[in-house]
Amino acid sequence: MKTPRLTVLEKIGFGGGDAAVNVVWSALAIIITFFYTDVYRLNVAHIAMLGLIPRLIDAFADVGMGMYTDSHTTRWGRYRPYFLIFAVPFGIAVMLVFTTPNLSYNGKLLWAYTTYILMMLVFTAIVIPYISLPGVLTADPQERLSANGYRLFFAKGASLLVNTFVPIFAARWGQEHLAKGYQISMAVMAGMATLLFIFCFFTTTERVVHKSDRKPLGQQLGLLWKNDQWMVLFWVCLIGTIGYVIRGSAALYYAKYFLGGDAKMQAAFVTTGIIGNILSMVASTWITKKFCKIQLFRWSQLITFVLSVIMFLAVAPSSIVAAFVLYFLINFIVDLQGPVFWSIISEAVDYGEVASGKRVAGMAFGGVSFAQKMGMSLAAGMVGWLLTYFQYEADKVQSAFTLRGIALLLTIIPSVFHLGMGLLMYKYRITDKYYCEIKEKLAAQGKLVFAGSSDTTTS
Repeated sequence: MKTPRLTVLEKIGFGGGDAAVNVVWSALAIIITFFYTDVYRLNVAHIAMLGLIPRLIDAFADVGMGMYTDSHTTRWGRYRPYFLIFAVPFGIAVMLVFTTPNLSYNGKLLWAYTTYILMMLVFTAIVIPYISLPGVLTADPQERLSANGYRLFFAKGASLLVNTFVPIFAARWGQEHLAKGYQISMAVMAGMATLLFIFCFFTTTERVVHKSDRKPLGQQLGLLWKNDQWMVLFWVCLIGTIGYVIRGSAALYYAKYFLGGDAKMQAAFVTTGIIGNILSMVASTWITKKFCKIQLFRWSQLITFVLSVIMFLAVAPSSIVAAFVLYFLINFIVDLQGPVFWSIISEAVDYGEVASGKRVAGMAFGGVSFAQKMGMSLAAGMVGWLLTYFQYEADKVQSAFTLRGIALLLTIIPSVFHLGMGLLMYKYRITDKYYCEIKEKLAAQGKLVFAGSSDTTTS
């Protein structure tokens, strides 16, 4: 069955959307914990709950947004309108999180909770439609993989920009004005994200049309529960996100305290990891043309575990070069699965439709985002609790026990979760060949179509 190809401009526009998403994602994964402890000066014990509670609230909002997009469509499509509607609120919400009013400690804590929850809810309203978009851009698995390669390349580029520009720009303001520096630099990033979402709206097209189908929540959850391949991806996402966020959150602490680096070294260390992520996107797209994408997913996570153990055992505070090299390799290998994961969610949805005769798309993507937010919540809580356990105090000379704990947070602890990801993927069996069979069955049943083509029907 012939499917329309995506233009380069459309892939760039789609990638621009994830660049906007990653203004928040990279800030949450790398900057936010450090910002709250070392800039806004919140108690490290309170950071655990601040990272946990708002993200748990938002995780349940993902399910609601997934249900809504499953049952509503417009003349602009099912998912794209939200990019236009929420682009400006998204930018404002991000800026408010990094605004630090001069309040009492309890007032500061209340401000942090309020702005964090607001940002996460707006994030959900725009991100659930965005991650659902590949399923309606094209039904071709290679085109989806290519589009997700562009997407994650731009995402990592945005992450590089945020995590390089923001700490260095903020540091130039001096210690007394560090908070102001973070506010202004993140406001610039938020403005960029707003424009990128608008660009994504105008450059993408929803080609694959699915019939709006209102199903009760219980029925949708039951269908997803019976979809064994989607369940694998759910747990892979939850477990993997914990690993990603713990390692990302520890990076600035590791560079500042374990390696003894100044602001420039901290930015350079984080940048080294992100460059590894970016190059990984390019490499993954090339490798999957010649090698099974599911095998690549499995082995990338198992190798990440081995490299992380080596880094913990081999790197001492004086081993700066070794730390940079191993951190680059870990970030390069771990992200080889990125384009694969985001391209196969739609395939698991189609697999479930063939198996049950009923389609659950919005809830499937919302459920994956729920898993991601749950992982972020649990990871944020774990980072806060572990920093407390390892007796971390901001801007103090850390004990050997604390430094060892920071090293564990960057290496061994997250690598255990990546090991779990790799092992779980041995239960995933939708290869490209198998998916082609699924696609043919859907087409034969008149459930797979393309808007504006001679084949047009709806599912």
